[in-house]
Amino acid sequence: MTQTEIACQRLVNQQISSTGFVSAREIVAHLGAVQAQDYAMAKWAIGTRLPGSTDISIEQAIDNAEIIRTHILRPTWHFVAAADLRWMLALTAPNIHKKMSTIYQQLDLDDHIRLKSNKIIAKALEGRQLTREEIMSELKKAGIRTDELRSAHLMFFAELEGIACNGSRRGKQHTYALIDERVPATKPMLKEEALAELARRYFTSHGPATIKDFIWWSGLPAADARAGLEMAKSVLHCEKMDDKEYWFAVANTERAASGAVHFLPAFDEFMVAYTDRGASLDPAFGKATITSNGIFKPIIVVNGKVTGLWKRTVKKDRVIVEPLYFNPAVVLDTNVVAAAIKPFGAFLGLKAEYFV
Repeated sequence: MTQTEIACQRLVNQQISSTGFVSAREIVAHLGAVQAQDYAMAKWAIGTRLPGSTDISIEQAIDNAEIIRTHILRPTWHFVAAADLRWMLALTAPNIHKKMSTIYQQLDLDDHIRLKSNKIIAKALEGRQLTREEIMSELKKAGIRTDELRSAHLMFFAELEGIACNGSRRGKQHTYALIDERVPATKPMLKEEALAELARRYFTSHGPATIKDFIWWSGLPAADARAGLEMAKSVLHCEKMDDKEYWFAVANTERAASGAVHFLPAFDEFMVAYTDRGASLDPAFGKATITSNGIFKPIIVVNGKVTGLWKRTVKKDRVIVEPLYFNPAVVLDTNVVAAAIKPFGAFLGLKAEYFV
């Protein structure tokens, strides 16, 4: 197995090359979780894997709570399927709390304040959905400080405790809702079951990948991640390359089309879900693609390799896409670019043009 084969098989397993799924919920459930702090780009991350979908249809899936946006895994914002939210929180929240303990201390958010805040948030959200500013107003009335980074971390804590998650958007404003009012109850999983299921989801959807990749993506302690992989090995296949073990689903024999071009969003799982990105990204272009403070830029992928970046400018009736190639001597044919960005324009309901 070569690096190019790894990259191209990831395109297949991540449903970028093609898919048999028909809904945003199915795409997100297959991937396990989709990083989503860049809201617009995260919707395109689903859309690029779901031909015929639109920004509006993905927004409807969010508003209808088919997929949920919350803090989970590493942690950062992610989309998860509603049916997966509770067991993933139960599995990952304890470890996230440990990671966040120092920040809680620095912000003077002790156990008493966080638990008091949770009660107020739960009461405020009963039967309604509120913006963060509206929730913070309720906390301020109770004498809880919400300045600096406290508001973000108080909501973060409420999410991890299974109290709040995203609500429906109110115009352009994001809201929060009670998880118990938004997500139907699901059967709890034992920790061992949850570890095995998360490992199976990751290596099936993101493989070929290494255990180090899974540890990074899941945010789990190394021992837990290794235990999950061990329990999932019966449905996975392993190949070694350069003394590394790469795990992936046994049954998937599809191959990505040679020379396929994809304009993938910022923070796409194709790039963010691995610690070793060498299969797709030349280290010489690493700093241009991923900034020192962890910002993953939108990428142009050709035959599994990142060949450049792209920018978008949204106008009233069109979206202008500007390719930025790493090697000015190696650029895509204009007809190829036009065909590659057409789905993005259709996703936004706009005509897609490219800036030469």
